[in-house]
Amino acid sequence: MPVSLTSTPHARRPRWYSHAYNRADFYRVAAGLAWLPRRARLGLARQLGRLAPRWMPVERAAVRNTLARVTGATDARLEALTVATFADFAMCFSDLVSTNRQPMARLVSHVDTAEGAERVSRLGSGFISPSAHVGNWELAGRLLAGRAARTTHVVVAEEEARELEPWVRRDGGGVRFVTRSRPTISLELVAALRRGEVVAVQADRALGTRGDVQIPFFGRPAPFPLGPFLLASAVGVPVVPAFCLLGAGYRYTVKVAEPFTVARGGETEAARAWVAMLEDVVRERPTQWFNFFDIWSPAFA
Repeated sequence: MPVSLTSTPHARRPRWYSHAYNRADFYRVAAGLAWLPRRARLGLARQLGRLAPRWMPVERAAVRNTLARVTGATDARLEALTVATFADFAMCFSDLVSTNRQPMARLVSHVDTAEGAERVSRLGSGFISPSAHVGNWELAGRLLAGRAARTTHVVVAEEEARELEPWVRRDGGGVRFVTRSRPTISLELVAALRRGEVVAVQADRALGTRGDVQIPFFGRPAPFPLGPFLLASAVGVPVVPAFCLLGAGYRYTVKVAEPFTVARGGETEAARAWVAMLEDVVRERPTQWFNFFDIWSPAFA
């Protein structure tokens, strides 16, 4: 029986991107800088990102509180990490609307190392790849599609600002974006997995539905979606977490974790294992988890 990635929503659903800067004008400007050499473009993005906390006090406070919990930093160190988060986001965002649209050969040239990539090549079945809003998450999906040599279906929430979709959701290069709100999504994903294809999903943000589950995250319960693990157990395919992190010299490190299976009835345990991996990545690169709201807030429980 097909399993749904959605369920009856709560009265109040999370809204993560309600700030005034999530507008087509800003995406258009960022894309218009694509003519610059990449190093110069990312350097400019980094400087603009360092100014962003002044314009976004609500998001700055949320990032600061998150970093305090994640790193234990205080005072000047905490402020430096907060500014660095906005700078790292600006660079990854710049690549999102420009570099990510390049042919696969060019994309690979921006990767320094691909840890565990051979694990994808060895898989003969379809699989589910959870990632997170860490580093250049979309590039991770495109590289995964190239490595797996099969279509990767990226599950995304319906964009509140539809005019942004040309920049953030562009099919091609083996990647196909699928909105979660489509009534046939469960059937489509089950069929894709049975054909040996890949389903990629960002699994670090609750959906605001009864399918969310509370899992300890840096010492305090936070809601995470259970849907990817329900789908994995229903179809009988492995879960392969993957991340793409920006490193020195503006080059990326791709990390592909060891595949694991999800037993029937063991979906919550599988979600806990995924969250533990996410904790490790965020602890290693705290300024590259681009989370501009309080994940522990009761509003998202």
